[in-house]
Amino acid sequence: MRCMEEAGGIDLAQFRRWYTQAGTPRLEVSRHYDAAQKQYTLRFRQSCPATPGQPDKAPFMIPVATALLNARGQHLPMRMAGENSIQTSRVLQVTEAEQSFVFVNVPEEPVPSLLRGFSAPVKLAVDYRREELIFLLRNDTDGVSRWDAGQQLALQCLLECMEQYRNGQPLELDQRLVVAWESVLRSALDDPSVDKAMIANLLLLPSEAWVAEQQEVVEVDAIHDVREYMRRQLARQLRLLLGDLYHANTGNTSYTYNAAEVARRSLRNTVLNYLMTLEDPAWFHAAWLQFANADNMTDEAAALRALVNNPCAANESLREELLATFYDKWKHENLVVEQWLSLQSAAPVRDNLPRVQALMKHEAFDPNNPNKIRSVVGAFCNTNAVGFHKVDGSGYRFLADEVIRLNRSNPQIASRQLTPLTRWRKFDAGRQALMKAELLRIRAEPDLSPDVFEVVSKSLQD
Repeated sequence: MRCMEEAGGIDLAQFRRWYTQAGTPRLEVSRHYDAAQKQYTLRFRQSCPATPGQPDKAPFMIPVATALLNARGQHLPMRMAGENSIQTSRVLQVTEAEQSFVFVNVPEEPVPSLLRGFSAPVKLAVDYRREELIFLLRNDTDGVSRWDAGQQLALQCLLECMEQYRNGQPLELDQRLVVAWESVLRSALDDPSVDKAMIANLLLLPSEAWVAEQQEVVEVDAIHDVREYMRRQLARQLRLLLGDLYHANTGNTSYTYNAAEVARRSLRNTVLNYLMTLEDPAWFHAAWLQFANADNMTDEAAALRALVNNPCAANESLREELLATFYDKWKHENLVVEQWLSLQSAAPVRDNLPRVQALMKHEAFDPNNPNKIRSVVGAFCNTNAVGFHKVDGSGYRFLADEVIRLNRSNPQIASRQLTPLTRWRKFDAGRQALMKAELLRIRAEPDLSPDVFEVVSKSLQD
């Protein structure tokens, strides 16, 4: 069995995780260019939220790998007053709560490329204009900086559309994002040496979970609907380039495991996921061909995932056929079956609960097997936000029922499944009331295990 791959190179997932962890230092950056003196100043301000036992944090030593880019994307010399050596990139050591670095003989106002190579695990906040983010996305030579610029650009556009959504206005995507993505796609087609794993990462919009982390009160439906709108708009407006890129990365050679081939498969499968939003029978057929001809599980599962994550009436029969075929082929491999269960349970679909409940009656599911429970119950409640947080509270009732059932047989697993309900304070008043009601129902259960009681009681404390 050839296992699923992970794209090589920069660990962007770890980069995102640091951004969402409590207790992670925050580094705010502002800048000023004095054209008359040809001086450029970067000002850093660091802070860190309190953590248990450490209400006040002293300044950290934060290494910030930095470059200054001119209008053509070239590195400008970086020299401070009194220095003789000239560098085109350097690591700035931020050791104070507020600290400035002044560079001299800077011929034009640059765009700073910061935290290059993920030089420090901090939350970086820079006062970039949207045009500057587009510039970095197109021109920066550092993968992390380029990826982060793309994420920030997409996030700005998404938040702009969310404001339209709240006001009941028609959604309108900033065309500058489309143009920026067009340049990324063209670079992947025109330059044989381009890092395809990097391009695949650049094409990923900020996840629903990541956007939710930025909000004081999570707008579940707005995040999901706007993000899906953006995916469809990008796919429709760039469908020809996406199609060319998919075919350009469809190889006829047998499976090979090396960095270049992993990157090629990653890019092709990312593109396929966008093309599936077009609801075009030609692309359903392409997914079927990829599934049928795959000689590795990465491509086979990716074709299936593209259909499951983008369901519509037109691909329903094909989707069900491939799900059944995949299960029949791999049903004797427990780890693969768990992936198959999780794939369906975690699909970002608002009305996915009936599918989850049907999976719990499938022969592949064992209600006493912790891995199977995590693959179905855990995947749905932790990953499918728009399904779990459906406004009728059905997702909350489902999880509470499962916790009550598991409390009798496996209280440790029951307590771990509770986590999504314990986050009730992050949501609107209506959802808060529904989630608290289920927590209270669980707490009222007779013979509640200490594991579950502790989690529920701590969550309900004011």
